[in-house]
Amino acid sequence: MLRYWTAGESHGKTLLALVDGFPAGLEIDTDGIDVELRRRQGGYGRGGRQKIETDRVEVLSGSWQNKTLGSPIALQVINQDYKIERLQDLERPRPGHGDLTGAIKFLGPIRAILERASARETAVRVAAGALAKQLLETFDISVIGYVVELGGIRIEPQKATLTEQRKLRDTSEIYSLNPDQDAKIKQLIDDTGEAGDTLGGIVETRIEGLPFGIGTHAQWDQKLDGKIAQAVMAVQAIKGVEIGLGFEAARRPGSKVHDPIVYDETQAKSRNLGYTRPTNNAGGLEAGMTNGQALVVRAAKKPISTLRQPLESVNLETKKTHTAQYERSDVCAVSACSVIIENVVAFEVACAFCEKFGNDNITEMQARFELFMKLARER
Repeated sequence: MLRYWTAGESHGKTLLALVDGFPAGLEIDTDGIDVELRRRQGGYGRGGRQKIETDRVEVLSGSWQNKTLGSPIALQVINQDYKIERLQDLERPRPGHGDLTGAIKFLGPIRAILERASARETAVRVAAGALAKQLLETFDISVIGYVVELGGIRIEPQKATLTEQRKLRDTSEIYSLNPDQDAKIKQLIDDTGEAGDTLGGIVETRIEGLPFGIGTHAQWDQKLDGKIAQAVMAVQAIKGVEIGLGFEAARRPGSKVHDPIVYDETQAKSRNLGYTRPTNNAGGLEAGMTNGQALVVRAAKKPISTLRQPLESVNLETKKTHTAQYERSDVCAVSACSVIIENVVAFEVACAFCEKFGNDNITEMQARFELFMKLARER
């Protein structure tokens, strides 16, 4: 089973991801992982921390001559802003953070909670997901993430090929697929920052090239949509997950929700086996399994909880009313969130892919994949 754990604190020495169950024989592109780490640090509205850190991955175990061995892979991202021992505790918890709840649960300092609960931890989740994307790419499966809404402004993606959409996204300072809206949204971010407030938004991930049958219907905890939802909801500040139409499906009659099935013989050799859909309201998943269409996942990110104009809180020592404390933070990290969600979704898809085709080594996986596609076409 492919899986990973993370360790480390926001201002600790380092962040670690331990990836277990990764197949042998993949050549690791560390430069490609570093690209994802840099994208996570970017996007308009980020704060001063990103000027300090220059995130790069180090592979500490699980590879030989730059190829995976099938043994656990330790990925490290060192914190340049290491200062945890010098930092003081907070007396006034910040609304929206786990400060108060965690301090009471563990009967300890707020600092112990905020250091681990910080979104800084997502750096190594991105590293693990970027490694998983390299596995998916060997099977011609492509992943793209982007912003579709920020501060209440909907950003309609421009119609284009996947390659063209990547160029659009990388041109946009917002990481959207419509750079023409950047100026308006940047002004909103600037105005919000001057007011001491923060902004949230909605990000979308799309995965193309998936075959039928990744995931399963057989057990509730093995359904791919359930696994994706858990992984996405576990990202800091995410408050909602949608697949395909999502909540909109509850507002429409069935005839306007379900995707008709059409057979197109000219596509019989493609990943969808010729079974095409004029719509993709299901978001590529039915009964916990991929259905040959693009997988579409959206996540709603709340505004950052740390405000320069703090909300009301309580001093835990005196129990007196006071404004919450301020820790260095961003005005808006929705762009970075699109990178994080893209990579955590990719990892969950890679997990299900390994469950379907095995995870001992790449060569065996490829043989099993080709056999499955042959049998599926002959069905």
